[in-house]
Amino acid sequence: MWWDSWADLGRILAVGAAAYVTLVVVLRFSGKRTLAKLNAYDLVVTVALGSVLATILLSSDVSWAEGLTALALLAALQMLVAWASARWGGVRSVLTARPTLLFREGRPLPGHMEEQRVTLDEIRQAVRASGSGDLADVAAVVLETDGSFSVVPSSKIGNWSAFEGVAGAEVGATGDQAA
Repeated sequence: MWWDSWADLGRILAVGAAAYVTLVVVLRFSGKRTLAKLNAYDLVVTVALGSVLATILLSSDVSWAEGLTALALLAALQMLVAWASARWGGVRSVLTARPTLLFREGRPLPGHMEEQRVTLDEIRQAVRASGSGDLADVAAVVLETDGSFSVVPSSKIGNWSAFEGVAGAEVGATGDQAA
């Protein structure tokens, strides 16, 4: 349990170094999107890459070549899905949720908050983190597809054109209406 052999440790060192270099190269070729702010799909791919790397390192039943193939396959699938979602909105809508308006013109939208499981305390925290101290000065708080909050002050809301595609921000949407 505490010690098997020097050969096992040597294998981990050799295969680990090769697998690490391989992962760096695969991620470099797969593009910035692979390591961008993560939506749910990106998170799954990232966890899968980590799992493959751990398996390569710790399982003597998996060769470096098999691990390289698995890493390359995951990166290629990620690139294919990113390419398809950039070209066809239907693919994007299957993989990522729409951003959701949670707070509009100084007032919370309880229906959207409940649907997204967000509390008013979390909205207040996001507003404070944005540098604002008054909810009345906030035009909008949006829960983005990666789980982060975007806070837009009233002084910068403009014509709301940046809110196209945000659930609950349709022209004329008020109060607790859902998209």
